[in-house]
Amino acid sequence: MEKSVFHISQMDCPSEENLIQMKLDGIEGIKNLDFDIPKRTLTVFHEGKLDSIEKAILDLKLGGELVSTEEIAHQDFQKNARQRKLLWTVLVINFGFFLIEIITGFISKSMGLTADSLDMLADSFVYGISLYAVGGTLIRKKKIAKIAGYFQIFLAVFGFLEVLRRFFLVDQLPNFTTMIIISFFSFLANGYCLYLLQKSKSKDEVHMKASMIFTSNDVIINLGVIAAGLLVHWLDSNKPDLVIGTIVFVLVVQGARRILKLGE
Repeated sequence: MEKSVFHISQMDCPSEENLIQMKLDGIEGIKNLDFDIPKRTLTVFHEGKLDSIEKAILDLKLGGELVSTEEIAHQDFQKNARQRKLLWTVLVINFGFFLIEIITGFISKSMGLTADSLDMLADSFVYGISLYAVGGTLIRKKKIAKIAGYFQIFLAVFGFLEVLRRFFLVDQLPNFTTMIIISFFSFLANGYCLYLLQKSKSKDEVHMKASMIFTSNDVIINLGVIAAGLLVHWLDSNKPDLVIGTIVFVLVVQGARRILKLGE
């Protein structure tokens, strides 16, 4: 496996990136492309075919030149591929339970489930941004991070308003059985995600540790929603559900702020 770095002086926006991707598309041996528009560099991971890759880049007349090329351990590239596969698995599980919880939250009239679904969505955004940035550009990552962060804040504010409406105007008793059952399965799903992350050989890397922190928080939130469901039943009141919903919405805003920091 080889890693070749090109400096492309006229690559200053995503349109040049797309042009380069189309030009290199179809060249056998290319495993991955890593663009950095601010630095105007392109890193190509490939097996042979350097002459074809260099010619294709020079043909675009964007001021491209080969800076360096070196052999890299194939297992390192395979490690990155395993990390991407693991993050995809965690992302799909989180987004799947976001859909399940947002639907059952509305049906059961539970703000706890609804808030927890948004927390799952926030984690999905974080994993998605990390994956979308692979082979992409820093500018693209920042744009998506900002959109995701502000969207999360909008949803959290909407959730807070709904909590206030139910607290002062509507005394709706949520379906505690649905709260407990869905949160229990979400707890199992997050526990499985945590197990996958912990057994990963890359678990000591910073971004994988962050993923484990997010998932550990989700496990705690799931237990909180289950406890709120039991209190709703015992007290015959919607207040425990509103309290846990408020707490989780606060966590959603904090998660959104973390996402926005990625866009700085």
